[in-house]
Amino acid sequence: MTARAADRARYDRATAHLDAPLAIVDLDAFDANADDLVRRAAGKPIRVASKSVRCRALLERVLAKDGFAGIMSFTLAESLWLARGGFDDILLAYPSADRAGYAELAADPKLAAAVTVMVDDPAQLAFIDGARAGGTEVIRVCLELDTSLKLLGGKVRVGARRSPLHSPAQVADMARAVARRPGFEVVGIMAYEGHIAGVGDSIAGRPLRSRAVRLMQATARRELTERRAAVVRAVRAVVPDLKFVNGGGTGSVQHTAAEDAVTEIGAGSGLYVPRLFDNYTSFSGRPAALFAQPVVRRPGVGIVTVLGGGYPASGAAGPDRLPVPYLPEGLKYDPQEGPGEVQTPLLGTPADDLLLGDKVWFRHAKAGELCERFERLHLIEGDAVTTTVPTYRGEGHTFL
Repeated sequence: MTARAADRARYDRATAHLDAPLAIVDLDAFDANADDLVRRAAGKPIRVASKSVRCRALLERVLAKDGFAGIMSFTLAESLWLARGGFDDILLAYPSADRAGYAELAADPKLAAAVTVMVDDPAQLAFIDGARAGGTEVIRVCLELDTSLKLLGGKVRVGARRSPLHSPAQVADMARAVARRPGFEVVGIMAYEGHIAGVGDSIAGRPLRSRAVRLMQATARRELTERRAAVVRAVRAVVPDLKFVNGGGTGSVQHTAAEDAVTEIGAGSGLYVPRLFDNYTSFSGRPAALFAQPVVRRPGVGIVTVLGGGYPASGAAGPDRLPVPYLPEGLKYDPQEGPGEVQTPLLGTPADDLLLGDKVWFRHAKAGELCERFERLHLIEGDAVTTTVPTYRGEGHTFL
């Protein structure tokens, strides 16, 4: 029996009393992935990206482990909800236009002490001031550095279009703009190198493209290491007591942790290890989050149909954004249909061994987005469900 077949047997036994659709997290794999992230971070704390988890119980579980400290959130409403729930070190990783959220933040000393918001433009400071509604608390802010690699005098750009702040001088100017404005305090810098941390460098069947990605990433790492250090020096000249410099992501943990300028690592997807993280040479993890759909039809030899399953992930549309049939091994989509909103035909010889009601296990393309489809996660240890916990959606929250 292969390791994957053994996992399928465990998951089927653990959930035999439950009808699909359902979602699970294998806690043995989750904990092993957490330990591997800590090993790769080499002593620097890991701030957990909540968008990659979207379950308070699992955020609490990982933050109880040595090597993890703080949350990197994705909306202001989520940040305030987590802070009200007892989390006390929350970095909002994206700028917000949530006026009501800013008014609440500015009016509550506990929330203002727990939440740091992201800025990269003086206009955002004016927006926050306009939303205070009389609140006078000092707002903690983090400055975001654009990590993209620019070549040929800026004619070629590699990396996400995020912050407009690219050079040390630009980030330092933004720090001065914050310092001149009462009611704000710069506490950190964030620089997410998505073109390094979020792009696989070992693409099956694409050796030339894989080599090109590795060359690009090596060049980008060298450039960013120097520029990030210069940015930190420039900002510390304005803000000597800067609290943190956050960088990295699941795919670049050990590289980013090696930079002296970085004080903490951001990561989250490496806990669940969705399918987009199968194509890396820098690490390998154990798939921990899966979902199951039930067989509802047997249209013919070598074909079964499962209920639903059409859960595409965000990003540029393409096959890599689709869930992948995982267990039993050997199933694939009908190329003319793919995964459907209500039903999904699956082809392959394993189909002939599946009966109505049997579970087919899938892996989602991106980590926490799976939790937007399910209200609860069944947590498995060994071959038993030991507890069931709500996702954000199960607690009545869909923040985006």
